[in-house]
Amino acid sequence: MRTLYPAIEPYATGTLDTGDGHAVYYERVGTPGGKPAVFLHGGPGGGCSPDHRRLFDPALYDVMLFDQRGCGRSEPHASLEANTTWHLVADIERLRVLAGADDCLVFGGSWGSTLALAYAQTHPTRVSQLVLRGIYTCTQPELDWFYQFGVSQMFPDNWERFQALIPDDERGDMLSAYHQRLTGSDRELQLAAARAWSLYEGETVTLLPDAKLSEQHDDGQFALAFARIETHYFVNACWLEPEQLLRNASRLTDIPGTIVHGRYDMPCPAHYAWALHKALPHMDFHLVEGAGHAYSEPGILDRLIEATDRYAGKA
Repeated sequence: MRTLYPAIEPYATGTLDTGDGHAVYYERVGTPGGKPAVFLHGGPGGGCSPDHRRLFDPALYDVMLFDQRGCGRSEPHASLEANTTWHLVADIERLRVLAGADDCLVFGGSWGSTLALAYAQTHPTRVSQLVLRGIYTCTQPELDWFYQFGVSQMFPDNWERFQALIPDDERGDMLSAYHQRLTGSDRELQLAAARAWSLYEGETVTLLPDAKLSEQHDDGQFALAFARIETHYFVNACWLEPEQLLRNASRLTDIPGTIVHGRYDMPCPAHYAWALHKALPHMDFHLVEGAGHAYSEPGILDRLIEATDRYAGKA
């Protein structure tokens, strides 16, 4: 099975001034002048990690990675102002221009797949290929599955801990209850809510427990941006119309692509990956057995590396 490429440091880093109060951190990895690619991390609010750089052959690719507004090394930290799906789509386009690329491969997983679809449907001529993992289209049934009823039946222990912070009379809408606390003025409660929200997700994304991932999601700095930005996006349906990304899939029929999804993905039910596959039958589709949601699941990682290698012309 294919695995991550060796660890690598960026050959360039910088900050994009968006003009509306955000400074977006970006880095470029690989070989200057190689095949252009942009990596879109999950969350929203998750930020990039050094391992994300390793999904591409550095001898063949010139990869742009960036921390989306309000998270990672971007500033201001955990900010919700001027922070919507369409602000991020505009940031991707600015970064493409900054990189001097006419078009680029767009790689997105989980929320990154949502953002990749939104960007590609807005700027289809600027996308050479799509690599999509852990498909999420941000519909109300998807939100309800993870934050109300669905995953709760698979992870009753995690669900009980997730509910514990919320009074009984507010548990009919866990998303709104958490959003209220994460945007309130009680700093102690805000941090407690952030860690509970973040840890619930971090402990349901892999097929088997991953202590390193749990530790990351329990970190207060990470959790605050992750939870605040996620709830901000999700209470606003990610500023998408119902079924928008599936309805507009026809805009992508000229773009080669690969869709990779774990059979036992808890946050993102396979039903929506299957629906995207049906809407885009020309794209390669892999429903990976024995895998959950995370890109680090061996079967998922193998398919992702195979796709990035192939799109760079590597035999």
